[in-house]
Amino acid sequence: MLPTFEAITDISDALRVAYLNEDYRELARRMAAALCRKRPSPLLSGKPRTWACAIVYALGQTNFLSDKATQPYMIMADLCAAFGVAQSTASAKARVVSEALRITVMDPAWTLPSLINGNPLIWLAQINGVLVDLRSMPKEIQVLAYEQGAIPCIPGDR
Repeated sequence: MLPTFEAITDISDALRVAYLNEDYRELARRMAAALCRKRPSPLLSGKPRTWACAIVYALGQTNFLSDKATQPYMIMADLCAAFGVAQSTASAKARVVSEALRITVMDPAWTLPSLINGNPLIWLAQINGVLVDLRSMPKEIQVLAYEQGAIPCIPGDR
């Protein structure tokens, strides 16, 4: 799977330089690696360009790439055109990617680092049966949650 991984990431890395940011590059590489480890891997059939587009498309859906309020911003049709892939094909393959990795909108595992603070799903925890936002909890609880790996950082220390 290494040649497939390299072909896909070379294509997505090139697009990142032109249109996206380093966060997208890193997550696209992680996502390609995760898909390569799947058995059977969906990447075994199809063109690397199509899969590279599908991976970035899936990341874009998760991180609201086509929302003007986010940075970077790019509509999905332009994303597909940059890869030279039809939007219907990219959308269908992105669905395969999302299903294979069980990705949801605002999925904490696939959120851009620059959007972590704004993703409420990352900061929610159940304490004594009550759902709370850990950003509003005392620092001692935040430290404990961080040490247990429940949150990516201590909000005030970021």
